Amino acid sequence: THCNAGALATGGYGTALGVIRSAWKQGRISRVYADETRPWLQGARLTSWELHRDGIPVSLQTDAAAAARMARGGIGWVIVGSDRIAANGDVANKIGTYALAVLARYHGVRFMVAAPTSTIDPDTASGADIPIEQRAGDEILSCAGRRVGTRGVEAWNPVFDVTPAELVDALVTEKGVIEQPNREKIATLLAS
Repeated sequence: THCNAGALATGGYGTALGVIRSAWKQGRISRVYADETRPWLQGARLTSWELHRDGIPVSLQTDAAAAARMARGGIGWVIVGSDRIAANGDVANKIGTYALAVLARYHGVRFMVAAPTSTIDPDTASGADIPIEQRAGDEILSCAGRRVGTRGVEAWNPVFDVTPAELVDALVTEKGVIEQPNREKIATLLAS
């Protein structure tokens, strides 16, 4: 999983962590690999804490370690939340989500987005229409309060990225699950 989509982020059971908690209770998973989620480290500070508190075995990994972990096998799903979903199923989420979806596709790992229907914006045609916030470069030029980047070097620091709907195997909402989400399937879900 990537970022934090648990009770601390969404209240109650969580979205992505809600799916993980349910799968754990059903004996469907034995361990969760949580990305640290740079630069704010939500995975390290929040997700791993929630999973550990719930007694779910969790291993923290750097964001860049996801490919090597998937290549070793034993990963069935990447499960993430979402900050916004376009009408065509494109998903905006914490930076690094798109890379995980590409890695998952390459390694034959299924990719799931868990989000409430309130996250779906039927007035936003596609992910290209979602504005992506840029944050201060100091967030990635520094770590733990210490400068790590070379002085004079600029940083590109988008907070979110957009994962194309074609890379999403399942969209899980409180109204149901859509496999291979697209504009028509999402419109039907929202109308139900």
